[in-house]
Amino acid sequence: MCGIVGAVAQRPVAGILLEGLRRLEYRGYDSAGVAVIDSDYQISRTRALGKVAELTEKLNDEPALGSIGIAHTRWATHGAPSERNAHPHLSNERIAVVHNGIIENYESLREDLTAKGYRFDSDTDTEVVVHLIDTFLESGTTLLEAVNLATKELRGAYALGVISKNDPDHLIAVRQGSPLVLGLGIGEYFIGSDIQALLPVTNRFIYLENGDSVELGRGGFKVYDESGAAVDRPVKESSASSMDADLGEYRHFMLKEIYEQPAAIQNTLSGRVDLENVRDCISGNPQKLAQVFDEIKEVQIIACGTSFHSGLTAKYWIESLTDLPCQVEVASEYRYRRQPKRDGVLVVTISQSGETADTLAALEKVKSESYLATLTICNVPESSLTRESDFALMTVAGPEIGVASTKAFTTQLVALQLLTIALMQRDSANAEKATVMLNNLKRLPALIEQSLQKDASIKAMSEAFIDKHHSLFLGRGELYPIAMEGALKLKEISYIHAEAYPAGELKHGPLALVDADMPIVAVAPNTRLLEKLKSNLEEVRSRGGVLYLFADENADIAEQENIHIIRVPEMPESLVPIVYTIPLQLLSYHVAVFKGTDVDKPRNLAKSVTVE
Repeated sequence: MCGIVGAVAQRPVAGILLEGLRRLEYRGYDSAGVAVIDSDYQISRTRALGKVAELTEKLNDEPALGSIGIAHTRWATHGAPSERNAHPHLSNERIAVVHNGIIENYESLREDLTAKGYRFDSDTDTEVVVHLIDTFLESGTTLLEAVNLATKELRGAYALGVISKNDPDHLIAVRQGSPLVLGLGIGEYFIGSDIQALLPVTNRFIYLENGDSVELGRGGFKVYDESGAAVDRPVKESSASSMDADLGEYRHFMLKEIYEQPAAIQNTLSGRVDLENVRDCISGNPQKLAQVFDEIKEVQIIACGTSFHSGLTAKYWIESLTDLPCQVEVASEYRYRRQPKRDGVLVVTISQSGETADTLAALEKVKSESYLATLTICNVPESSLTRESDFALMTVAGPEIGVASTKAFTTQLVALQLLTIALMQRDSANAEKATVMLNNLKRLPALIEQSLQKDASIKAMSEAFIDKHHSLFLGRGELYPIAMEGALKLKEISYIHAEAYPAGELKHGPLALVDADMPIVAVAPNTRLLEKLKSNLEEVRSRGGVLYLFADENADIAEQENIHIIRVPEMPESLVPIVYTIPLQLLSYHVAVFKGTDVDKPRNLAKSVTVE
């Protein structure tokens, strides 16, 4: 969740480090800092509470001049947001460390280090790392050896960047659990929490494996595996552009990414909807995949947050269109729960970043229990989740910068529908229905465009939410998870408490909350459950509730007092959950803008949740 940048170059690196930090702001953070080795071979450190802009202002007043350095944006775990808790952390003014992750045994290490005379100036778990490295450096080891010896005593997840004035020509980096990439320039080398931080300076990357350490110098680099053996990791050229992280004509990344959804979905569909067997769009060993598809008896979906909602939607599709049962579970619960042994289970993990700590831990648990196979639905080809799964179905959404997921969610839904169709095609009796669904998907980008044309009307509707503190979202069937996603969007960027319920559950408790001060948002497509939903909505209206509906243009629901309606175009039922997501995203966005929140970087949240 924290962001790391490091550089070894023939030129001053402070500007490179600051630009990298700016590009990592989307991850969420509360403070930032930079450390470089200056011309006097001393560590020059600058830290600031708040935005990278405040760190930049400090560095403008007192420049950090050096050609090797590390930088960090911190998302607080141990210790409150403050300058003293900001990274980099120092030990004896000769070592500086930046860290992403959590050191689980930091308390016992802190006690041991305090007994050895080390003074702690912060409340963080990270400070034990820098002092621990110092203890080994004190015994005469090289910086690389000191870092490797220190990491053997750490429990938890971490990505580290380390510099020392005792070795002013090298930067050491280590990856264990938390993501870290190595960027290769021309005579200069970089580390970053993801490639977005480094795209302005290189498009060539090495994705470090768990347990890897790397020594960067101006003359080159060396990568070592967990055993300490030198290894060659493949170099990947990224087609991503540094322009992907630019706002262009949009005020916020979230709005930009909402409007990118027709193109993103077209990318997800490209070359796939015309396949004779949709299974062929899944990457991995094709012979093994064919065997697995013959043996699937059940699907188990594991995900977190927004990805969990996409999995819940897929459960409706899989169970209604195939003969397979489908279970969906939050990764943070699944990883700690005993599951009965089941045969023929395809485990599907879902994550935008592919670095979600709980989902990765759940995958590790699954692999130790010998399930049939693992498949990930992910947006990042070289992510940990993609590399460690048997198969992958990439969403091809492009970089998503806004913390509140938009195009990642809808492209996940598209990928999950493609997976459902592939599972349907196991039975020839489903061939015609599968073909109809594929043809429907071809219409999806245009239907998303039509939904985006409702933006002005949704903006006007959203003004009614400005002074509200609570909201209820309702849906039925496969629209219930979409209501859950709508509620999540509203709460995470506008800070309005929102929760979702199946509309049929109103009478079992939520009706007690209904009054004129709590807006009720409902999605009302023209499906088999519409009449049931209308009865539920009448229960709300008769108790003084104010309804805000997104309803099919042919749905027999009239706008009247306390019922405000935005009409959504008629569409095939298989596309309804995806298309109805768009107006809910726009509603949340406009409410947040009216309330003046930080839309792209909501408080206390991070884009990639890489710690437990």
